Order: sequence, then structure tokens, then C-alpha cells
Amino acid sequence: MKSLIRWLKPLWLPMLAFALAVPGAAPAQTVIRIAVPDTSAGPKPAGGGIVDVIYANKLLDKAFAKQGVELRWTFFKGAGPAINEAFANGQVDLAFLGDLAAVIGRANGLDTRLIAALARNVNGFLAVTPGSGIADLRALKGKQVAVFRGTALQLSFDSVLRAEGLAERDLRVVNLDPNAAAAALAARRIDAVWGSASVFVLRDKGLADVPVSTKGRRGVGTLKAGLVASSAFLRAHPELARTVVKTVVEASQWLSDKRNFDAFIALESQQGNIAPSIWRNELTADDLSVVFSPLLDRYYVDAFKQDVRTAKEAGLIRRPFDVDAWIDRSYVEAALRELNLGAHWQAYESFGKPGNAL
Repeated sequence: MKSLIRWLKPLWLPMLAFALAVPGAAPAQTVIRIAVPDTSAGPKPAGGGIVDVIYANKLLDKAFAKQGVELRWTFFKGAGPAINEAFANGQVDLAFLGDLAAVIGRANGLDTRLIAALARNVNGFLAVTPGSGIADLRALKGKQVAVFRGTALQLSFDSVLRAEGLAERDLRVVNLDPNAAAAALAARRIDAVWGSASVFVLRDKGLADVPVSTKGRRGVGTLKAGLVASSAFLRAHPELARTVVKTVVEASQWLSDKRNFDAFIALESQQGNIAPSIWRNELTADDLSVVFSPLLDRYYVDAFKQDVRTAKEAGLIRRPFDVDAWIDRSYVEAALRELNLGAHWQAYESFGKPGNAL
């Protein structure tokens, strides 16, 4: 036997070296690194919406159970800017990401693709100190306003300001995350906060008025989120990406069903310590199939094109980029075919205007 091993050794060592060197012979991916901005108001991590449906119900764990794939979730308190840094350092494969962070990352050279929609038409709100007399955006001139820079909230705020001929330079803008901003407003250390529907918690406690929002502005300033993937990950492991997107579409289907609205609000309360009033001020059951559509339809893509223009004009990015080349619809389209959900969501051409164009 020893003599046989000695005879074979010169053969199998070169064969092993050749196998390791052959393109495409890389070992199977065993870990998928997923990044999420942490929006939780409690001890458990949360990302809101579809992310929480997937994470709390371990849907990806179930989808990959037979493949031996480990899911490594990281919830970033630093939100989009921190996630972009992780992408740049090669530490993230996929991210559930808000619109501005996704735009900034791509504009700054991150080799990513946008492969599924997660949310759209999410409103922004202006909370002000009670009795301040601030009733519109123009009344903010010279006032101290908190915005979470580098996130979808900043792009939302800049969009509504620009629509009224204003810019951040007309105000005294301070960079605070939502929790710090809420505390500062409650203590009257600032005049206003541009935030999500979470500001209604302050209003319900008598600590804020909410005089302005993106509602009634035909989508101007509304927030979006999408699933962004490293191009290297997509090239190396398209089958894993297909499974992730299929799971996203399944979660979108559940969340789009108005019969699940109360269950979703209960999940958000349990997972992210989000007060039920927050979602009820933001959504009705009838909104779900629009807000949580996974379609990369014309309206969604055109809204990102407008985001790029707004970000460039506001000085948030230096270089625009081709949004059409950034979008990859193949993963959502494959999931819709496999799940027989091709007609489940209405595509939109523009805000509030249904259409067949994707």
C-alpha cells in the first residue's frame, strides 16, 4: 500500500493544484453576508417591512436549510453610510438599503446591482416643537432641523425643500439619527426633525406637532428601498441570489395581502418595538400591495433616476450614473415565473398611474 501511495503521489498533487487553479472551481459559498440599517427602537434588531417579515420568520434560513448555507446578518446602527463602507471593504454580499445610500454607493464607484424593490411611496414627516408656529417648510428658514444624513431621509428632505425653492443651506441642519433627533426635539434643543412616521410617537405624547409631510405631493420626497447586491457575489453565486430574491418575493406576497395587515403591525411591535400607531399613520391595508411591490417597474426606476439628479444638484454625489445599467430585473422576473405571480402586482408608469411597462 505504501508503495502504491508513493507511486500515485506525483500524479494527484499536480491534479489537485490544477483543480484549484481552474476557473469556476471555487468552493461553494457557505456564508451570505447580509446588511440592514437597524431601525429598531428596542433590544431586537429590525429593518422594517419586508426585512422583518423575512428575519423574524427565518424565511431565508428555511430556504437554504438543505444547502448548508449560513446567513450572517448585520444590522448597522450607522445605517446606509456604514453599509456602503462595508461594501467597499468587501464585507457585504447583499444589503436591504434605502434609496440615497444605494445611490451614493453606486455613484462613488461601488460595483453593485439593484435586483429587487422592497418598498416605495414611504412618506417623510416634519415634526416641530409644539407652539413653534412652524406650519410649512418656508418657516424653517434659519431654524435648527435634524436630519439623518446619508440616508433616505436626507434625500426625502432635500427633495421637498427643492420643490419649494429651498435648500439645506437655508436652514441650520444637524446630523442626528432618529432616536437622537427625537430626544433632542422632546428636550427643545432643536426646532424640527425630518423623519419617518415614527415622529407620531412624539405627537401622541404632546411633544411635537406634525404640520408637513410628503403626502399629497405626487411622490415627491417619498422614500424607497431596494435589495442591492455586490456584482462579484452575483457573478460567483447567481443561484444563491435567485433564492434570496425568491424569498423576498414570497415575503412581499404575504405583506401585500391586506388580510395580514394586523399581523404585520404585531410583528413590527414585537421585533422592532415599533408602536402600532406608527404604521397606522403611514399605511392602510389597501396601500400594502403598492408600497411593498417587488417590481422594478418604470415608476420605481424613474424615481431612482430622479434621485440621482436630485442628489447631484444637492451636492450629495459628484458623478451621476446610468440607473438602467444598474438595474437587473432578471432575478425578480425569474421568481415571479417560478411562483406563478406574474400578474400579482400592478406595474406603474408614474406615481398613481398604472401601466404595463417594466
